Amino acid sequence: MSETRHYGPGSDEGARHWAVANTLIATAKLNGIEPLAYITDVLERIVSRQTKAHELHSLLPWNWRPADQTILTAAA
Repeated sequence: MSETRHYGPGSDEGARHWAVANTLIATAKLNGIEPLAYITDVLERIVSRQTKAHELHSLLPWNWRPADQTILTAAA
């Protein structure tokens, strides 16, 4: 039998995943960044290996600079 993992509502692991996602979204907004653009850019940089492990600090919302500066908006 295989172990089934449930990450949806009602599970502790699912709650942790939502907490991380909500924290990233809120922190992006507080830094005047459109959250979807930020998360998309960060994931693309990590998956494509444009950003190395020792450079991950540059992807934190308060350090992040998009390649396309039109992404920066005032989150009102």
